[in-house]
Parts: sequence; structure tokens; C-alpha cells
Amino acid sequence: MSECSEDFGFAPAHDEPIPYRQRIREYYVALGYGAPYEWAHYAEVPFRRLAKPLSDCRVTLVTTAAPFQPDKGDQGPGAPYNSAAKFYTVYSGDTDKDHDLRISHVGIDRQHTTAEDPASYFPLRHLRAAATAGRIGALARRFHGLPTNRSHRVTLEVDCPELVARCLADAVDAALLLPNCPVCHQSASLAARALESAGIATVVLGCAKDIVEYVGVPRLLFSDFPLGNPAGRPNDPTSQRATLDFALDLLTAAALPRTTVQSPLRWSPSSDWKLDFSNVQRLSAAEIARRRAEFDKQKAIARGVREDAGVTRDTLKPQGPAGAAASRDRSLTG
Repeated sequence: MSECSEDFGFAPAHDEPIPYRQRIREYYVALGYGAPYEWAHYAEVPFRRLAKPLSDCRVTLVTTAAPFQPDKGDQGPGAPYNSAAKFYTVYSGDTDKDHDLRISHVGIDRQHTTAEDPASYFPLRHLRAAATAGRIGALARRFHGLPTNRSHRVTLEVDCPELVARCLADAVDAALLLPNCPVCHQSASLAARALESAGIATVVLGCAKDIVEYVGVPRLLFSDFPLGNPAGRPNDPTSQRATLDFALDLLTAAALPRTTVQSPLRWSPSSDWKLDFSNVQRLSAAEIARRRAEFDKQKAIARGVREDAGVTRDTLKPQGPAGAAASRDRSLTG
């Protein structure tokens, strides 16, 4: 006779971190695409301890959110996937100013979150408050936007070196990286590795645990929330402040690379939201066909955005010092 898990207060079997790599592999096979995507994966992980107390450290943010572009279609709360709003080069912004950043350009969990509260994915105001309170030594003068590239070569040879150069120029001691979509989590993980190798301590704040751990990072603060909420629950400042505190604690507490801390915060009393993202078992043949057509359409739009920006695999080559300096001038100052 089998025992009933409810007798012991067990959680449902699906109440565990979503296996995004498996879901995405099965999803794109069902849509009719070819060989599964090969995710970045390393055995060794660089690790940089803070060289001084956190209260003396200069900290920056790295985001995969995009600056709002009024001429690029719907980017507001609840917007459908909008590849026209993508960006393909590292950008920077003044941390003394507020910025309108959106995540309509990436594959967040649109069924269970709306991106209505930027503080749930870009905690600039909370990090400012941490600096004012003396929790950190200072907020770096700039935050940085990291493109979401499926190309490992572009991320590793172009975007990561550019991000590292900007952080070194700002004398950053530590960086908090906040990805949103599945590929964002890979890009942020590769960037964290590059920053650590350059002597800058990092924490990835993410919701796709399997992707980040598969790449291999020094520190991960995992929030078991729908994609698009790495900084806490939307419209819940208490949750957002707690998430930032967990990340800052992890910066100082981690003794070894591959340290993962799971936030104790829950998205909702029910874990059923975890059953939906890219789950082909819940999609009809008609819905799969519709999604294939929409994906092909958005892919063509994204290709046009890349070409308009002069960004191709042929043109994106590692830059020398002069090129990096010129690229660093492409910043958001307002």
C-alpha cells in the first residue's frame, strides 16, 4: 500500500526549479527546428573574494533590460515578445539618474508575469539606498546593459571584454548581474566569469537555476520566480529589498566557487505556474504551429535590427584599446 504524500505535508512533485534547458530543447524540437541549442558549460569556475569589506566596495549593476525605444512598438507591461526593441552592443547609464528600461525584447514568462514593475528586474533605486545606508561603500557611476546573444563567440569575444573594460574603468569592486530570459542567464553567467577573472567579484541574481549552474559561476542567488523577476516580486518593495540583501550577503559569505543560495521567498502559494513555461505537453498542434510562425517572424525582425546596427558575426570582432575606448562612448547619460 502506497503512502499519501499529503499525509506528511510534502510539496507537489513539480514544486522544484524549472528544468529550462530540457523544456527549451523539447519546445524547439516540437516547433520543428534542427539540432538542439548547445549551452555553454565549464568544469572550472573563476572565483574572486572581496579584497575589502563590503562597506568599502564600489558596486555596479549589469542588466539585460533594454532602454525604452518609443518607435519600436509595444514595450509596456504585458507586451508580447518584441524583437524590434532588442539591443546588440553593451551600453552604460548614469546611476545618479533614473532610466526607463524594459524587457519586452526577451523571452520572459509572459503567462505569469507582466514586467509592470521595473524594480523587479532592475534594482537601481534599492542599490542607491544601500549605498546611502552604508551597506556598500559606493554605487559605481555607471550601470551596464549586456546584450542577449545566442552566439557564444560574440558574447565571449566581444560583449564580455567590453563589459569588463567598462567596469575596470569605473574601478568596480563587485557586480550584481540580473538576467531575465533563458539566454540572458547564459550571457550573464559568461559575463560573471569574465569579471571574476578580471578581479571583480560577482553575484548572478537569476530565476533559471539549471542554466546558470550548468555554465558555472562563482555565486548565484536563485529566486524561484517566473522569468523576468530576478530582483524580487513586482510591486513588493519588501521582497525586492530582501532579494538585494541576500545578494549582498552572498558576496561576502561565499567561500568557494559554485555557491548557490536559494531565496526563501515564494512567488505564490501555488507552484502550478511552474508547469507552463515552454511546456509542449500543454500546447495543441495549432498553438505550436502559431508559435513557430511568430518565432520566424520575430527572428527576421531581429536580424534586421542587427543589420541596421551594423552588427553581424563578421563585423563583431574583439576590439583593441582604441576600439574599446570608442565603444565606451556609447552610453546612456539621461
